[in-house]
Amino acid sequence: MLTWTAVGLLGAAALLAGRWLLHRRDGLGRQIRFPAVSVVTLVLIGAGLLVPVVRHHRLEQRLAVAASELVGAPVRVHCQTAGREFVDAGAELGWVAYGPDGVPEHATLIKRAQCGDLSAYLGSDKTAPTLDQVVAVHILSHEARHMAGETSEGVAECGAVQRDAQTAELLGADPDQALRLARTYWRDVYPHLSDDYLSPDCRPGGALDEGLPGAPWSV
Repeated sequence: MLTWTAVGLLGAAALLAGRWLLHRRDGLGRQIRFPAVSVVTLVLIGAGLLVPVVRHHRLEQRLAVAASELVGAPVRVHCQTAGREFVDAGAELGWVAYGPDGVPEHATLIKRAQCGDLSAYLGSDKTAPTLDQVVAVHILSHEARHMAGETSEGVAECGAVQRDAQTAELLGADPDQALRLARTYWRDVYPHLSDDYLSPDCRPGGALDEGLPGAPWSV
């Protein structure tokens, strides 16, 4: 919506300027002044509306780069817009659509609040992320497991907790900061999830332990 409004305002500015170029004199032959105030106002408002659009796109691109590395293939990350949030009644924080063949697509939608937390994390020094930011980093990690082909929520969740540190590093954290974030999620969030997301095999030495160096239970 913002994009089309901005384009409309910039188009109106171009139309005013173009009309002046074609008709510089009135019916009596008098010079018509260039509508500078109107043109500049329209350009400034239109450009101002484009700023959040550009930021939104840049955030999506940054998250897509990290997610593609996690998946091992190019993927897309879409951040929910304010308009879509207004009509959204779902409780999930992110989701991946499945194709007709039941295979998860290489694209994910992350809710607006979590994308905001990811943006805040990207802009921080990574030393003391809020719990909301920790969860948001994990959401990206979790949805990447689905985009990689995993359909089970419990298995995807366990794979994600073992990659949270990698995800944090891909978003700019150093190894120590990344491991602390992963351990925070494992300690403070994972135990309180619903049964669909929990597995008794998600533990050191369990069947879902992939032996990854960034696992929250690694020494």
